[in-house]
Amino acid sequence: MCEVAKEEQLNHGKSRIEAITEAAKVRLRPILMTTAAMIAGLIPLLYATGAGAVSRFSIGIVIVSGLAVGTLFTLFVLPVIYSYVASEHKPLPEFDENIKPIEGEINH
Repeated sequence: MCEVAKEEQLNHGKSRIEAITEAAKVRLRPILMTTAAMIAGLIPLLYATGAGAVSRFSIGIVIVSGLAVGTLFTLFVLPVIYSYVASEHKPLPEFDENIKPIEGEINH
């Protein structure tokens, strides 16, 4: 999400808040889909029966709760931290091929 926000600042000249808001909109679905797929894959561990079921259940609970906490931090805490810590990036200059190079400039 931070990389998308940085690119928004560089390529579109947005402020930190605008950039992280746009990055959050763009990255919300992939983040949620990845988390949902991982949790769906762990459901068999949570409903395991037989020998070792208790240890499988424990592992499943730890992984699911860790994913949930990590996702919440990614969606809510990371944008707040980015808005305070990230530096303001100036937009990249646009390249125009029609402009001739400055005299005396070395071309490779």
